[in-house]
Amino acid sequence: MGALQKIGEGTIIETRFLGKESDRAPQFEAILLTSCIIYPMKYWRETLAVAQRILIELLRRRRSLIFWLIFPLAVLAINSLVWAEQAQMSIAQAFEFIAPSALVGSALFFSCLGGTVATVVSEREQQTLKRLFLSPLSGTSYFFGIFIAHSWIGMGQVLIVYSVAAFWGARFQGSLLLGAALILLSIVSYVGLGFILGTQLGRRTEDVNALVATFGVPLLILGGAFFPSSLFPDKLLQIARINPIYHMNEALVAVAANGENLSKIESHFWFLCGFSAFVILGGWLSYWQMLESERSL
Repeated sequence: MGALQKIGEGTIIETRFLGKESDRAPQFEAILLTSCIIYPMKYWRETLAVAQRILIELLRRRRSLIFWLIFPLAVLAINSLVWAEQAQMSIAQAFEFIAPSALVGSALFFSCLGGTVATVVSEREQQTLKRLFLSPLSGTSYFFGIFIAHSWIGMGQVLIVYSVAAFWGARFQGSLLLGAALILLSIVSYVGLGFILGTQLGRRTEDVNALVATFGVPLLILGGAFFPSSLFPDKLLQIARINPIYHMNEALVAVAANGENLSKIESHFWFLCGFSAFVILGGWLSYWQMLESERSL
């Protein structure tokens, strides 16, 4: 040890660390425990706390919850009755065909995309982000807390829409696992896009309705949420194919109403995989850009 001290200070430090196996083992175990268990548990508890707070606030805003409940069910019921009459099919078949469109175009769109935009803008306007900088809560936990809260709302609406459809005799014809994957991709896509719109274009609560209407209505129409895409002219159909809602709707209708498997909807499925990854990354970057902007004010 004395000879090594003459080589230099860096060597002394290295020798002390490597030379005592009994001292190194507890240090390594402590680092491993902190990195693999303590930090993830901390982030998970913070994320659930943020999600719980947002859900409680949404429960207090009863008008929003009532709208998110009544609007998709009204669209489901009216469109199903019209479709049953015009297409000469049973009520059960009509509900099977309309339920995916009502879910994607009405329920998930407003609760996951519109709800995320509203939450981000509201938190920014109420200066919740300013308080975030003074608390031990991490920005990562805050991001995933918002994400999980609106994902849970979306899952709740899935159960409500399909429970009503099942009451009228509708059945999910295809793979439940594939259907769940498509719904999850739709929720992720909507929430990620909501983060991008809310952080980049929203400044005040009054901006929310304008943002959702400006971006949402054209996407919903081109996505076939209100009119079947089979009625679109060729040029409009080509534009619709770059619209994620078109792929959500077409894939879910094919699986839920027609019982198609993955090979039949492969192009829709992989488009949604790529789009959801893109908007989550974009939402994450936009979110951190917003935090830096708020920190500098």
